[in-house]
Amino acid sequence: MFRCAPAVGPDPANVLQFLHQTIDWYHQVDLERQIATEPEDALVLNDNRQAADEIVRLAFDFARAREQSIARQTVSNPAESQGTDSSRYQALLQYSSKLDKQVKETQAELESFRVKLETATGQKRQALGSAIAETRSELELAEARRDALRSMVEFVSGTSANGLGATGLRAQIETLARSLPAALTEPPKSGALNSPPNEQFNSALMVAANKPKPSGIWSLTSDIFTLSRKGHALDQRIHMTDALAQGSKDLRAPLITALKDLSQHGDELANRPESEDPAVLAQQKKDLDALTLQFKQTSAAVLPLSKQGILLGLYQRSLTNWQSSVKSRYSAELRSLLIRLALLVIVLVGVIGVGELWRRTIFRYIQDAHRRHQFLLIRRIVLWCLTGMIVAFAFASDFGSVATFAGLLTAGVAVALQNVILSIVGYFFLIGKYGIRVGDRVQIAGVTGEVIDIGLVRLHLMELGISGSESPSGRVVAFSNSIVFQSTAGLFKQIPGTNFVWHEITLTLSPDSDYGVVEERLRKAVEAVFAEYRQDMEQQRQHLDKTLRATPTEAMQPKSRLRLTPEGLVAAIRFPVDLQIATEIDDRVTRELLKAIDQEPKLKLVAPGAPSVKLRTDLSKPDAPKR
Repeated sequence: MFRCAPAVGPDPANVLQFLHQTIDWYHQVDLERQIATEPEDALVLNDNRQAADEIVRLAFDFARAREQSIARQTVSNPAESQGTDSSRYQALLQYSSKLDKQVKETQAELESFRVKLETATGQKRQALGSAIAETRSELELAEARRDALRSMVEFVSGTSANGLGATGLRAQIETLARSLPAALTEPPKSGALNSPPNEQFNSALMVAANKPKPSGIWSLTSDIFTLSRKGHALDQRIHMTDALAQGSKDLRAPLITALKDLSQHGDELANRPESEDPAVLAQQKKDLDALTLQFKQTSAAVLPLSKQGILLGLYQRSLTNWQSSVKSRYSAELRSLLIRLALLVIVLVGVIGVGELWRRTIFRYIQDAHRRHQFLLIRRIVLWCLTGMIVAFAFASDFGSVATFAGLLTAGVAVALQNVILSIVGYFFLIGKYGIRVGDRVQIAGVTGEVIDIGLVRLHLMELGISGSESPSGRVVAFSNSIVFQSTAGLFKQIPGTNFVWHEITLTLSPDSDYGVVEERLRKAVEAVFAEYRQDMEQQRQHLDKTLRATPTEAMQPKSRLRLTPEGLVAAIRFPVDLQIATEIDDRVTRELLKAIDQEPKLKLVAPGAPSVKLRTDLSKPDAPKR
């Protein structure tokens, strides 16, 4: 007599642990998506994705099959599943067996009534019909009671021992299944590995196929670091796949052993001598049916693990081939990078050698210091430009990237150094035809000074004293050359070849003064001083006519004008002065005017306390408004 062996294989805790390991392994598939940057990588990634989906699906098939096997074993051998608590639930189990026996007897009674009904007639047939209806109702009630009690037995079995039985295992398996897409945990409708690639993989394949091969130093260096990270990621992925394959193998081993034992028992039953005893034949049939049921249960759990083992082997081989390809490409690109760096060093050494030979040639054949400086400057600019072009072409992958790099660099320099660029452009405006030279007296943003230096970016002025004084104030003022482009800051300078300005002295006289005598006396006083440098002013006027041919200039001599104001009669005398002796001339003119006022009784100033004499040296600004 063959006795059904207890369930052999992984317990519920091991099943759940294997499912958790499989899910963690599947979540790392995203790591492969992140490192797939080449066309061959995208193809391998697409194949691995389908294999990974099927591996997860087979893991859940095994878990469900194992759960059903444990559940059937629990129901068929409730006393064994109870362990030390079997006495506690003995009455419940006995009542369950009694209900099973009652259901079977009721079914047999119902079947006998149906057989008799086929040959019965008349009132007997009617009585049998009523008996069949009553028996069917009794059967439904017995089945309902049996099913309810069986559910209670399963629950009690599931909470025994370590608290994880068939019912608890099934719930946790379905909970884990809900954490993944339904397509991964449900059995496929047709053959395995038939899921089509999604749009994400197609787009990744297109991007990877259009990616140019690295050729420049910069792209090669970046690609080498990418390949290094890819190799480490693949190592991690291979280790995880090995661990999962080993876990699947450990779960599969006891099940395969159980299948071998069941096959051996089947061969023993098949090789027993033939018997004509009906009881012996019935027992042999019962043993074979039990053996077949257990074989089906065990094989239902072994087949998913066996298929999963094959897929994991293929998956691991794919990752190994991918890793070999990455290592081969890493070695090739590292060798290419070293060759390019060596060539760059050789070319730069050659350029430096040519530059040194050029420098020695300049010092040998050019004796003039100024021209030598110019040629050395040209040499430096050429060498720097040539070096920059060589480095740019060496680091860039193609001409397009060089143009892009140059455009971005130019834009960045233009934004960061816009003031410097404006100053350099302003330098060429300052040294133009009507520009300034060292020694010129200029006025910039209200500051009057003498130019002492004109640089490429800025100019320096030696500030002169205020109120027309040509004495230095002791300060040096620096201005950016970009000031020529500023509308709010004016730059005033002498016309080339001239050195004069117009000064003006105004006197406020009393209203009863004789304006004719006033004007004549004032003009004579100023002309007495002007006569000493009249010839120099005339020469400057003639030079001014030659410089400004389209604009005739007026005669450079003292001019007077009179005007009436509420304070009295205002007499103004304008006269040109040489900048070199402006202070001296202003002093002499003022003295002559004061002498004329003292000698002429008809020249009467306003009452004391009021401003009666005023000297203006800056005629570019209007008089201050009176309050």
